[in-house]
Amino acid sequence: MPTAPFVDLSVHCKPRGPSDRIALAFTKILRFTADTFFAKRYGHRAIVLETVAAVPGMVGATLTHLRCLRRMCDDKGWIRTLMEEAENERMHLMTFIEVAKPTMFERLVILAVQWVFYLAFFTLYLVSAKTAHRVVGYFEEEAVISYTLYLAELDEGRSPNGPAPAIARHYWKLGDDATLRDVVLLVRADEAHHRDINHSFANELAGLPVNHAAVAPYPDHADDIRLAA
Repeated sequence: MPTAPFVDLSVHCKPRGPSDRIALAFTKILRFTADTFFAKRYGHRAIVLETVAAVPGMVGATLTHLRCLRRMCDDKGWIRTLMEEAENERMHLMTFIEVAKPTMFERLVILAVQWVFYLAFFTLYLVSAKTAHRVVGYFEEEAVISYTLYLAELDEGRSPNGPAPAIARHYWKLGDDATLRDVVLLVRADEAHHRDINHSFANELAGLPVNHAAVAPYPDHADDIRLAA
């Protein structure tokens, strides 16, 4: 069974200007809303938040693709990276649907939140791709915190640590004895990777130095996810 990569919980990108502060403030508002609405129902929180988390990668990949076509230039690998991010977040969603069955009300909330967030993020990316990637970086910082708290709930017995869903075992190449805790560890590692990638994209767009060696490692994923989805 694969071991979850180490996740540095201390990583935080300090705001360097007005756009970074706006990105952080926007993320904190989303965090406050999630805490108020879901409290410690982390499985249900994950379902709603992962539907939102899967949006930025697809928006960024689409607009980067169109920009490269217009300018007839290379994408430097950004499109594939962002598409992988969107696909990865979707698999998180498919996993947690098996863990915490969403109610009809939560499905309606997802429908509303996703449309609002998609339109807002699409507009933001058109106006400032740097700010958009910084928002995602901060969003993923909060995701790492949320999944760390989820792990504490599992470890202290306040949330049931049942068997890992079949879709998760396939996607992360886990054994038949894998548990939900194993899955949460890997999801957290995914989020840490997305955190560092998006902060590095924002830094590159801002003309700041980028340390690619500092990017959190990415867990190993199945190549044939369509069979699991």
